[in-house]
Amino acid sequence: QVQLVESGGGLVQTGGSLRLSCAASGRAFGTYTMGWFRQAPGKEREFVAAISRSGGSTYYTDSVKGRFTISRDNAKNTVYLQMNSLKSEDTAFYYCAADHGGSVYGFRGDYWGQGTQVTVSS
Repeated sequence: QVQLVESGGGLVQTGGSLRLSCAASGRAFGTYTMGWFRQAPGKEREFVAAISRSGGSTYYTDSVKGRFTISRDNAKNTVYLQMNSLKSEDTAFYYCAADHGGSVYGFRGDYWGQGTQVTVSS
């Protein structure tokens, strides 16, 4: 089992940037595919991005391609989500997740963090 703690959320203006971090406990971080989901008020939780165990493969939902970058540092047990050119529709609670599966496609998340709020104001 892995425990996940997100940080880096906050309030930012449209067009601004934020970097979310997710710190994982345990020694097996490198065995998990990692990813981010988000949930806006009144909406279902949606997939944002995923990264493979080695970091060599990534996958994004269409609405964030070219603006968000997911990365990981296995030595620090941390996964990041760099968010640029933020839009009001990116406002949501962002969750980090870890998955036992080996593929970034169909990433579902077996373990979840508590989440961090991102608010983009116009």
